[in-house]
Amino acid sequence: MENRKILLVEDNPDDEALTLRALKKNNIANEVVITRDGVEALDYLFGEGAHQGRDLADQPQVILLDLKLPKVDGLEVLKRIRQDDRTRRLPVVILTTSNEDSDIVSSYDLGANSYIRKPVDFDQFMEAVRQLGLYWLVLNVTAPDGH
Repeated sequence: MENRKILLVEDNPDDEALTLRALKKNNIANEVVITRDGVEALDYLFGEGAHQGRDLADQPQVILLDLKLPKVDGLEVLKRIRQDDRTRRLPVVILTTSNEDSDIVSSYDLGANSYIRKPVDFDQFMEAVRQLGLYWLVLNVTAPDGH
């Protein structure tokens, strides 16, 4: 079976740890690649900077993208993902604490596949991650390469 990586774009160490813990507790054993700002996320996806020479055929199965990021914010990362033929079909789930209507509208306008608010309650967060893993890593069918 193909390697189904998760790209987690998250600058908050507590939210990163919480997400990793929720994945582990839900028996989601997929490799998680962590980038901590928008520039690093784009470098990873496009094989630039510190990720120069990375095999670009090995893209994540799903991207969990925070909006409030240093250097380049999540909406700009999403915009660049959707503008490039190599990444435009990658599933992007916005995972953020923002409940601003403008962030929700902008995320969908830019091509987000889903928008999930990070619940403050750990049990709710665990359930959200369980469902996210089931859907995006097991049930969702992605477009074949080259189409």
